[in-house]
Amino acid sequence: MVPVRWRRADTSPAGRVAPVEIFFDVVFVLTLLQLTQILEADLSLAAFGRVALIFAVLWFMYTGYAWLTNQVPPRLPYQKVLLLAGMAGFLLTAVGLPDAVTGTAVFFGLGYLLVACVHFALFAQFDIRFAVLLAPYNLGSALLILVAGFVGSSWAYLLWGLAFLLQTVMPYLLPRWSWVGRAGLFHLNAEHFVERHNLLVIVALGESVVAIGLGLRGAHLTAGTAVAVLLALAVPAAMWWTYFSNTSAASRVLAAAEPGLRTRLAAPVYLFAHVLLLLGIVVTAAGIHDTVAHPGAAVEPATAVALSGGVALFLGGIAVGLRVLSVGSWRNRLTAAVATLATIPVGTAGSAALHLCAVIGVLLAMLAADHWRAARRPA
Repeated sequence: MVPVRWRRADTSPAGRVAPVEIFFDVVFVLTLLQLTQILEADLSLAAFGRVALIFAVLWFMYTGYAWLTNQVPPRLPYQKVLLLAGMAGFLLTAVGLPDAVTGTAVFFGLGYLLVACVHFALFAQFDIRFAVLLAPYNLGSALLILVAGFVGSSWAYLLWGLAFLLQTVMPYLLPRWSWVGRAGLFHLNAEHFVERHNLLVIVALGESVVAIGLGLRGAHLTAGTAVAVLLALAVPAAMWWTYFSNTSAASRVLAAAEPGLRTRLAAPVYLFAHVLLLLGIVVTAAGIHDTVAHPGAAVEPATAVALSGGVALFLGGIAVGLRVLSVGSWRNRLTAAVATLATIPVGTAGSAALHLCAVIGVLLAMLAADHWRAARRPA
């Protein structure tokens, strides 16, 4: 029998993403599906703000696990069991998510606290000092969210906001007592780290494809519906192509940087920029759901804003990542984001199908410009 040790004996770096990590990501994506359904039911600014707050808090805990398994690869049985316990915590948060800020906040908070505790227990095997540096931010946020379940609605939003600021802003305000000032302790495996996020984005884009099918439940299927489905599929396909155009270059840039700089480069790209692009996928999926149901009719302004705005958020997040890593054309992404927002009147004054065509046209023009620029670049 293999003895169970608190400090892991295998100190070799992470290699390829392990199957248990992919399983973990599939459970996390359930939260994205729940958030999409919240927006589908209420495409208002207030609902978007609530979804953005919930997702941002969840994301900073999820990405903590991506950093965790990069430092502590789940190779031993008890490490996998602990990771499954963290997965169970995320499942509890997903189940309690529809009314997370008020009605089911205690249920959500207990799941989130379990996620934070498992993260601390596993990270302590890498470096107990680093785990102690992370604990006040992760566990403090979890406790704030749990307390939010016992107070009124207005106070709950305040506590959620404080939880978000504790995770995102305070580490930079107090670098000496946070992971920000100890970036050199990380020895980030760039290939594993980039691959982990690549797989998550693929699964998240798959969730937007699911939205296409869900948007047709009970609808009368016609030739126009078939065209709308193909157009709707082209949107996440173009988003996929856009995201993966520069992932190899991003991996090379991170791998070439020294450990401290590598961590400081990875943080803004995979902690912050990915909040925008994944939230963009969620909003786009909500817009697609309403768009494919009635392709020949004009859409409500909220639906048009969701479709175009979601794609623009996605492109904005990619632009930030490209700018930080100095790869690809980040200006091209921002230009396309603005052009996508300009297609909103096509949906409200024209039809859902024309709106899809306009958004796809912008994305294809952006990708064509990338190809043209690459062809002109010296070998």
